[in-house]
Amino acid sequence: MMINAYKILPLILAVSSGAAEAAFMPKTSRNGYYPLDVVDELEAATMPKVEAWMATKKTAGNCTLETAVDRPTSGATSRFPGVRNTSKLCSAFRSCHQRRQRTSSRALSRYDDFVGFHMTEAMMLHDPYHLFASHKYFIWAYEKALRDECGYTGYQPYMNYDRYAQDPVNSPMFNGNASSMGGQGLPKPYDWIRPGGGGGCVTEGPFKDMVVSLGPKGHVLTDVPKNPQSDGLGSNPRCLRRDVNRNSALGATANYTLSTILDNKDVDAFYNRYLGMPPLINDTHPWGLHNAGHYMFGGDPGGDFFASPGDPSFYFHHGMLDRVWWIWQMQDPENRINAIPTGGMAMPPHQLREEAALHPFKRAEDPKDVIVDLGWIAPAIPLLELTDQLGGNRGSSATSMSKLVD
Repeated sequence: MMINAYKILPLILAVSSGAAEAAFMPKTSRNGYYPLDVVDELEAATMPKVEAWMATKKTAGNCTLETAVDRPTSGATSRFPGVRNTSKLCSAFRSCHQRRQRTSSRALSRYDDFVGFHMTEAMMLHDPYHLFASHKYFIWAYEKALRDECGYTGYQPYMNYDRYAQDPVNSPMFNGNASSMGGQGLPKPYDWIRPGGGGGCVTEGPFKDMVVSLGPKGHVLTDVPKNPQSDGLGSNPRCLRRDVNRNSALGATANYTLSTILDNKDVDAFYNRYLGMPPLINDTHPWGLHNAGHYMFGGDPGGDFFASPGDPSFYFHHGMLDRVWWIWQMQDPENRINAIPTGGMAMPPHQLREEAALHPFKRAEDPKDVIVDLGWIAPAIPLLELTDQLGGNRGSSATSMSKLVD
C-alpha cells in the first residue's frame, strides 16, 4: 500500500483523505516541517473503519486501498505545498492557458473551459445535491486535463488549511517565491471579510504575469473592470489579483474542521456548517470552511464564487473540501456514503442569492434520479456514483484515496 497520498481515481473518483498512513508514521510529518493536527489524527484513527468498510463492500473492478494513486497534501515538502516538481505543475497550468478551448462557449483557453462552466452552472454546482459530489467530479476532470492534455504527470495537491492559517502570506503556498503558487497582491480595498493587506495584482511567483479573462460576475472588488457581457463570459483581460488573508484563514484552522466533521451527524447539518450557515454566534471567524478557504486567497477572480476557478489555488482549496467530506463519510460509512443534503438548507453563499432569485433550484424528487452533467467538462454520470469515493462508477478503474504522509 502506498503510504502518502490524496487519492483520486479516474472514474472511481475516490477523493478521500490521508488517513491510511496513521499506523506507520510518527506524530509529525515525515519531512519534519509540520506536526499532525487534530484532523490528521482523526483521519488516522478512522482508517480501521475504512479498511473494514472496504473488506465488506462489493465493488466491481480493481478498487482497493492498495491500488490508489497519489494526490499529495499541501506542505509535503519544505519548498512547495505537495508537489515535488513545482515547475512541471506550473508549466501545465500555463499549457492549459495556451491550449485552445474545447467548448463552443466564449472561453479563450482550455483552462477557461473550466472557469466558464463553473460560471454558467454556479447554481447547480452549489445546490444541496451537487455541492459535494459535483465539485469532486469537477476537480477530477480538471486534474485529468492537466495530465492528459497539458503535460503534467503528478496529481492535484490539496491544501491542508491548518498548516498556513496563522501566517498564509509567508507560507510555502503563498510566499511568492518561484516554488509557490504566487504571492500576495498589492494593497487594494477589499470586501466582506476584513482585508488581509492585498487585493491588487500578484507581482511575485509563477503566476505574476497570468492574464485572467472571464468574469467578474460576483461583486468582490470594487475596481475590477466590468465584464462586457452580463453573464460574465466576455473577454475581459486583466491581472490575477489576490488578498491572501489571515483573517479568513483563521476560520479554517483544524479546530473548525474537526468540529464540522464530528459535531454534525446529519448530512444537512454538515452541509450547512460547511457553508457557514447560520454564522456561529459570538465567534470571530464564523463563515465556515467553504468561505474561509475561498477568501484565504480571495481577490479577483478567486473571491468570486462564479469565476473562482480562475485562480489555480481554487483546486487546492476544493481538494481539501473533498478530504473533509470523505472523513465525515467514513465516521459512519454504512449510513453516510449515499447521504445527500435535501432539506432544511441554509441560504446559498451571499454572491449567489441574486442568481438564486433569477434561477431557482429545481430539485429532483429522489437523489437516485439525479444525473451530474458537467457538459463539455466531463461525461454525465449518476449522482450516487460520485458519492462513493472508494468504488463509485462501478469500480471501472484503479482505486484511489488520500493518505497524509509527507
